[in-house]
Amino acid sequence: MKKQNIVIGVAPTKRSFLSMEEAKRQKEKFMAVIRGIHPDVVTLVDIDDICENGILFETEKITQVVEKFRRAKIDALFTPHCDFGEEQCAAGVAAAMKVPTLVWGARDERPNTDESRGRDTQCGMFACTKVMRRFGVQYSYIWNCETESEDFRNGFDSFIRVVSVIKAVKNLRIAKFGARPEPFMSVTANEGDLATKLGVTVVPISPNTVAARMDQLIGENSPRLQDYVADVKQRMDASGMKEEAVERAAAAKLAIQDLMEEKHCAAGAMECWSAVTVLGAPVCMALGELSDEGLPVSCETDVNGAVTMAMLQAVTLGKEACFLADLTIRHPQNDNAELLWHCGPFPYSLKDSSSVARLVQGQERFELKKGPITVCRFDDVDGKYYLFGGEGKGVDGPETNGTYVWFETNNWKMWEEKLMFGPYIHHVGGIYGNYKKVLREAARYLGMIFDDADEQGVYSL
Repeated sequence: MKKQNIVIGVAPTKRSFLSMEEAKRQKEKFMAVIRGIHPDVVTLVDIDDICENGILFETEKITQVVEKFRRAKIDALFTPHCDFGEEQCAAGVAAAMKVPTLVWGARDERPNTDESRGRDTQCGMFACTKVMRRFGVQYSYIWNCETESEDFRNGFDSFIRVVSVIKAVKNLRIAKFGARPEPFMSVTANEGDLATKLGVTVVPISPNTVAARMDQLIGENSPRLQDYVADVKQRMDASGMKEEAVERAAAAKLAIQDLMEEKHCAAGAMECWSAVTVLGAPVCMALGELSDEGLPVSCETDVNGAVTMAMLQAVTLGKEACFLADLTIRHPQNDNAELLWHCGPFPYSLKDSSSVARLVQGQERFELKKGPITVCRFDDVDGKYYLFGGEGKGVDGPETNGTYVWFETNNWKMWEEKLMFGPYIHHVGGIYGNYKKVLREAARYLGMIFDDADEQGVYSL
């Protein structure tokens, strides 16, 4: 997997006439917490070399802080309030940087008394966010809570994931392998709008180019290919396939991976079953294996599906694989469950430990594990972009072929209505974990309409 690298500028603020010692104490407390949140992914850039105790309260220091953050190429800004704060300082930096901004301040322990002045942290944040709105700053907020609380830790964690999604979309290059299958009008996408509105670039690559690269790998009897074939056969029962068929399916994975990396593409959309005659093998296994490499590729040249998958992988900070599934049939006994299925392109890493993986005609066959799953779909209509999202869990259900998981929601009827009346198709993305609130917040920054699966939309009859 390819982990994200998130750079966050930290610009604490205090009111000029309030206690520096108390502000410093607050800063040390929250810095100790955030330094321990995804240190393998997050780089924190402080202002200790510019401001007294690394806390911004002098307007003349704004320019220096902004210059440092620009040199560091920060992806996001954190403006924690050590007390009431200086809104002109916090908002001034945020307005200049124009990156996702997080506002938070620790809950005050006590009110003011005649003997001592408190911090008035919440009061100052109300003032600061008003100024940010005037300056056109887009910001997120963690409610006024204690530094040591789970609310703060979870809020900061969620903000990191939001930034990861935004960064992934705005820098996304999608390798588009071939055209869509002729019958699938539903997967059409507006590549021009994706480029101008979101910064997503679609890079066309011919299936013939993939086939030629596969032939080269096989013709050279590449040790890399032979090692990979051995690895596949060790993990999956391929006894029903001829040796040369397994080799060609493995070559497809390596060829697609090489081409994506050469074109600097982080996701792909593959003309799969309709390109089998060109490729000489199904690419189902290749798609699942590529997702495990951190290179998610959608089936049936679903470009919007590729965007969906890129967002889902980013929400895990690049640490977990995602999958793209068909919405197929309702559970025979469970009215709130649906079969998320496809012919065999799911990541092996998500396989249930009790399920035996098989490779049949180049297609994987196994059941995914149980557990919490977030499902979403990025799509468009009439020039507007939507992000459908909701949470559920994998549950027991009848065995079937291909790769699959039975997915239970709180109210499938509401989900089904949303999906039928929204600008969506039969493809949805899935990721293990609960990330709806992160996707909702990322959609706000990206100018997408977030379509909450748990909020009633148009009713069916």
